[in-house]
Amino acid sequence: MTADGRELKRELGIGGAALMGLGSILGTGVFVSIGIGAGIAGPSVVLAVALGAVVATFNGLNSAQLAASHPVSGGTYEYGYRYLGSRLGFLAGWVFMLAKSASAATACLGFAGYVIVLFDWTQGDGLLVGLALGMLAVITAVVLTGIRRSAIANTVVVAVTIVGLLVFVGFALAEFDPGRFRPFGGDGGGRGFLEATALMFVAYTGYGRIATLGEEVRAPRRTIPRAIVVTLVVTMALYVAVAVAGIGAAGAAGLADATDRFAAPLEVAARDVAPTGVATVVAIAAVTAIIGVLINLILGLSRVLLAMGRRRDVPAVFGRLDPSGTTPTAAVWMVGAIIAALVLVGDVETTWTFSAFTVLLYYAITNLAALRISDEDRMFPRWVAVAGLVACLGLAFWVDAAAWLTGLGIVAVGLLWHELARRLRRAPRR
Repeated sequence: MTADGRELKRELGIGGAALMGLGSILGTGVFVSIGIGAGIAGPSVVLAVALGAVVATFNGLNSAQLAASHPVSGGTYEYGYRYLGSRLGFLAGWVFMLAKSASAATACLGFAGYVIVLFDWTQGDGLLVGLALGMLAVITAVVLTGIRRSAIANTVVVAVTIVGLLVFVGFALAEFDPGRFRPFGGDGGGRGFLEATALMFVAYTGYGRIATLGEEVRAPRRTIPRAIVVTLVVTMALYVAVAVAGIGAAGAAGLADATDRFAAPLEVAARDVAPTGVATVVAIAAVTAIIGVLINLILGLSRVLLAMGRRRDVPAVFGRLDPSGTTPTAAVWMVGAIIAALVLVGDVETTWTFSAFTVLLYYAITNLAALRISDEDRMFPRWVAVAGLVACLGLAFWVDAAAWLTGLGIVAVGLLWHELARRLRRAPRR
């Protein structure tokens, strides 16, 4: 229930929830982060994609049983409060906002990169950030129209994305050269492989978007777990196919260079190995996919900020809905402002790496909360939660040191804010 006494409407079934998950996943991860991972781990990024999928499966199952047992908007922020206490609950919301805002900023920059290459605007200084901010403004306005219209737009986006990826895979496999997988490991060795795995795990985490819809889906205990499983199975198949085809056709160095220069690795690869029209199809798919990611990220972020506003962990204005009862307007605007600030960083590797560290912390809390579910409510074995927790904490500190040091500093600031807010609420009024 919101701060003004109302609940969000339950409008989504399994299909709609799964499409929301696919729309959240099939975007920046497949169109941008595979190129980042290739630059770190070389051809072994293919294994990083697979290992990231395994970690995502553990976390997805734990997210599913948490969402089924406690079906409200807010995801691990709410689960943390229920099973772990206020500090870890607040921390989950805080790092979710950090992680997904950084992911959204990466998505904005990726969108701009694909548009720049598509229209050959590669000589324009400052165009990347300008286009990214423009798209963010448009998508924020779309989300303000409410969940139903956003879901319809998301369905169209997912369909276009899958078609574009399959076209890329088909033409790239025709140019497949096994020699491009030698040497298999990148310059970073085992450390580079683990860092790439952490980055690729983030590329799967859009399934968490489904968990944040706990107050907006019908029959949540049945709908949420099934939608998460469907989403992960489809995504794993597409990611592995794209990674193998992309490396085999363009090489790891080629994908990495295209990411560094334009944030558009698959489009550049398609231009090199396929007819011109294929690159255009890939670019259109990338642009629409990233639009879908932004829709779902802003929806998810605003719902977590909504939940934080309800508990007064942030100002109460963010816990209110518009008159139709479908959109937390103030929360959406604030989310857009946070993402815009991160877009100004202007570098996809920096924003994606920061997102990797903070999202791994978020899912560590998710798995810890899943360990506290009672045996009668548990849907999956306890070892699934243990495996997810160990994997998240084990991968988090393999990312670039600057990212995790910055992340820990901002986490500390958040905890200080939470403690101060608690004391202010408890202080007697005169």
